[in-house]
Amino acid sequence: MINNPTYSEKENLYQNALLQIEGLIESEKDQTAGLANVSAVLKNTFHWWWVGFYLVKNNELVLGPFQGPVACTRIAHGKGVCGTSWAQNQSIVVEDVHAFPGHIACSAESNSEIVIPIRKNGTVVAVLDADSEHFSCFDETDRLFLEKICATLENLF
Repeated sequence: MINNPTYSEKENLYQNALLQIEGLIESEKDQTAGLANVSAVLKNTFHWWWVGFYLVKNNELVLGPFQGPVACTRIAHGKGVCGTSWAQNQSIVVEDVHAFPGHIACSAESNSEIVIPIRKNGTVVAVLDADSEHFSCFDETDRLFLEKICATLENLF
């Protein structure tokens, strides 16, 4: 990864990742296989501390495919950054997770986070979660491109 990439460098990384992801999931019908490859592409492109998915099951978020260290397995609706993103049906960028009310500390190494809801017919069915060991790692560029990526995943649900 480029250290502190400029907007155009980051945009280029995302454009390439988006093309790769679209190619990987274009004809993929298996949710686990598709989400596993998406998390691998994002982890290998951006070298975040943790990236993966939480799936809505029985009114809670359940850990899905991911790349990184061990993670929380279940998150309640409205709890932590992931549960809040799900409850509010909107993306959340957190510069300092330690300042986020009700943050769930799955790893002491995580300092910033971004969560993007994945929707099927307007209903949140999962969230994409990415954590960084660096403060203020994620910005509006990340939000915009990760939302584009998540929009391409609807057919896996």
